[in-house]
Amino acid sequence: MSEAPMNRRVFLASAAAASATLVNDAGAQITHVDTSKTGPALKSSTVKLEGLPAEGDSPGAKAYVQFNGPTKQLAAVAAGVCTLEPGARPHPPHTHPEEELMWIGSGTGEIVVAGITTQVQAGDCMYAESNVLHGIVNTGSTSMTFYFTKFLARGA
Repeated sequence: MSEAPMNRRVFLASAAAASATLVNDAGAQITHVDTSKTGPALKSSTVKLEGLPAEGDSPGAKAYVQFNGPTKQLAAVAAGVCTLEPGARPHPPHTHPEEELMWIGSGTGEIVVAGITTQVQAGDCMYAESNVLHGIVNTGSTSMTFYFTKFLARGA
């Protein structure tokens, strides 16, 4: 894991790179799962991956959403799996009000979170606090799979 200490130079460089990425990709297709705060509260259940439709339109990125909605304790939770072909990413680095966990299931890639870029492989996990810039890209030569869960607290 390569972690550089956060200082003003690192922060400004990562912010500039992220800003340029977002500007350059403003018209790009994306695969992003927005948490849903509407509908009935999720119930305890199991959702099989087989047969779920792929969401999003970013080339080489497919998201499969297994849960998305409010719960008895949270305003919203979304969970699922995403596959990335070599060189693909679901969207440019971004922020959102939800906290997010991502686990790498297979393949290799790169995650940027809070200005720190880390090479990742199967078994690695990322946590991003609310409104912290983060993103993922498949830098390997094979397909990459990651699992995600986003949590939105009531009143957030």
